[in-house]
Amino acid sequence: MSLLFCTARLTGEVVVSSENWGHLPDGQPVELFTLRDGSLTVQTSNYGARIVAIRAPDRSGRTGNIVLGFPNLEPYLEPRNSVMGATVGRFANRIAHGRFSLDGMEYTIPINNNGNALHGGTVGFNKKVWSPRIVKDGVEMSLVSPDGDMGFPGSLSVQVTFTLVRYRHNPALVIQYRATTDRTTVVNLTNHAYFNLSMSGQEPVFEDIAWIDAAHYTPTDATSIPTGQIESVHDTAFDFTTPHPIADKIPELGYDQNFALNSHRRSSPNAEVRDQKSGRTLQVITDQPGLQFYVPRFPTPPAGAQRAGIAAFCLETQHFPDSPNRTNFPTTTLRPGQIFRSQTVYIPTVDTKH
Repeated sequence: MSLLFCTARLTGEVVVSSENWGHLPDGQPVELFTLRDGSLTVQTSNYGARIVAIRAPDRSGRTGNIVLGFPNLEPYLEPRNSVMGATVGRFANRIAHGRFSLDGMEYTIPINNNGNALHGGTVGFNKKVWSPRIVKDGVEMSLVSPDGDMGFPGSLSVQVTFTLVRYRHNPALVIQYRATTDRTTVVNLTNHAYFNLSMSGQEPVFEDIAWIDAAHYTPTDATSIPTGQIESVHDTAFDFTTPHPIADKIPELGYDQNFALNSHRRSSPNAEVRDQKSGRTLQVITDQPGLQFYVPRFPTPPAGAQRAGIAAFCLETQHFPDSPNRTNFPTTTLRPGQIFRSQTVYIPTVDTKH
């Protein structure tokens, strides 16, 4: 239900406003929220609890959107755009063959990616209208996923909160996730924003300098399902422990790889990507054990996207793919009485030196 219409208020240092953003084909209203703090503006929508825009300056002082997105609702209803900027779940990333067992029971999730279940099945959280409310310095969005939704057990209550904070004097976006269940289930939540830090938004990201604080990764088979091994990145295309251009070792089809982070903490960055031309850098801090580094090679730009670059990168904080079928991976099991909590911080900065 819509809580606000064309309203704005100051919450601490942050100005938060809301406007009507249209309706789904079934008539459900959708809202667009705008959060502003100094040089940083973030827009989110309760359709998919998604990031629509993150506007930050480049070294010349020009402000631009650093995520792929659209100015209106309709393009997000198309299947190819449905995860863009969205909260994905109930299980982000892949579950092999759409099957897993839990406490002796077998569960089946709809297959939608090379014989596997991806991002919660055919109708994931990215296609849901969440209930929003403005909170201090941001907006909270809530959703109840009923027992049996996409085959998952348990009624799951989820809250995703987007707030702006200051990190070492820089405005930053914090995403907090919270979930509870009335029946044992599995949970893996992340945001699927596609980033492009270039000045024009039309430049590829392959020359961006990337660093990931991960000495290990989870190798996959031909359908992107982990083999179950956790191997060293040394002497592989997945070694970003020393910053280097993405293009240096990029596989032919791009990157779509989960990294086992050296530590998951909230005090210093776990990864960063820097565009040398624009001067923009994006840092990420997470308390999750994994990070999916996704650098697709778009054959054509997404039609009508605000930042329609020919490439983009994703830094998806998460638990490991296919964890319900891998006992040696960090568990994604959530039981009644437990609370799933996760936090991710995205920090855009700019180097004004040429």
